[in-house]
Amino acid sequence: MNSSATGQSPIKGWCLPAFAEVAAAFSANFSDREEIGASVCVFHRGEQVVNLWGGVADPQSGRAWDEDTICIIWSATKPATALCIHLLAERGQLDLDAAIAEYWPAYAAEGKATTTTRMVLDHTAGVPVVSAPLRPDCLLDPGYMAEQLAAQAPFWEPGSRTAYHPLTGGFILAELIRRVDGRDLGRFFAEEISSPLGLDFWIGLPEAQEPRAAPIISYRPPRDEPPGRFLLEARRIGSLQNLFLFNHGDWKSKRVNTPEGRQAVIGAASGMTNAAGLAGLYAALRPGGPLGFSEATLASFGTASSATHLDGMLLQPLRFGPGFMLRMDNRTHARGDSLLIGPRAFGHVGAGGSVGFYDPDADLAFAYVMNRQGPGFLLNPRGQSLVDAAYAGIAG
Repeated sequence: MNSSATGQSPIKGWCLPAFAEVAAAFSANFSDREEIGASVCVFHRGEQVVNLWGGVADPQSGRAWDEDTICIIWSATKPATALCIHLLAERGQLDLDAAIAEYWPAYAAEGKATTTTRMVLDHTAGVPVVSAPLRPDCLLDPGYMAEQLAAQAPFWEPGSRTAYHPLTGGFILAELIRRVDGRDLGRFFAEEISSPLGLDFWIGLPEAQEPRAAPIISYRPPRDEPPGRFLLEARRIGSLQNLFLFNHGDWKSKRVNTPEGRQAVIGAASGMTNAAGLAGLYAALRPGGPLGFSEATLASFGTASSATHLDGMLLQPLRFGPGFMLRMDNRTHARGDSLLIGPRAFGHVGAGGSVGFYDPDADLAFAYVMNRQGPGFLLNPRGQSLVDAAYAGIAG
């Protein structure tokens, strides 16, 4: 596909003819689904078959979304952090099933002596939030967050219940990396994963990369949209949902679109990349890939290590592998969101609809990154339409 104009938004890049449905769905997102700026990239059998981008990166200035535009991908960052942990485990430096306290003695406090790294990866560690009041700049200080999490009592017996850890898990894993390896998360990821793979992907954006960043446009629900179960529960003081929304500082509300906010090393949320960078990460997880993971390790990524009909945080059915979200078909669940990917695929969504995954059965790596957030916790119609089109390309 050559550069072309579709509706009011120019779409640039290319795709192989077999994947023309991806280009059509991408264009429809701009014309029919209020997309503002975005990119989509697909690898099939290790070869890039789609790389498209378009729209506006910064509505205030009118700057176009270019091939090298990057933006925050929110929780789609989590697998990048998890892969750092898995690298250490693959090298024998960390045991996923050993107590975290073996590497970080202070973490044993308040009943967490038996918590393992695997429990953090699959959201069963029991500390999805911090109950003590946190500083406004808390998410910009990994050391401070590590201290708070070491002192935090679990909300239930670690390993006994699944509840999505929106932010806390990333800081626990980052502290483990620092204690086991000596490098902070941002440096470890850059030196061991993104740089060797040639990926334009950062956890803690260097100042020199700032001019390419696209600011995030928050989702604003319609006034007549009834609040879902999560928001209703968030009104209850002391609930997990209330603590998450109102006790994680002001990074999301005030800093996320600032250089300071993009430089923050938040292992669960602050990854900066585009679709080519995110899809490239997943393309590297093919068997025999450059990161050197064994077939058993790669197979574990797509195997559910925790699953629930009612996640303790998001209050809907969820399934996790060790650091990854798995297929979730919640179309028959009241107000439940879905992630409709292959049965052995593994990946992760980000708040507002960004997504990346690898499907070993289809040998498909996929990513979608955008600046305008959409509704829901998992995929919304913009992202799912692109995923469906990618699968249609390999089926045809």
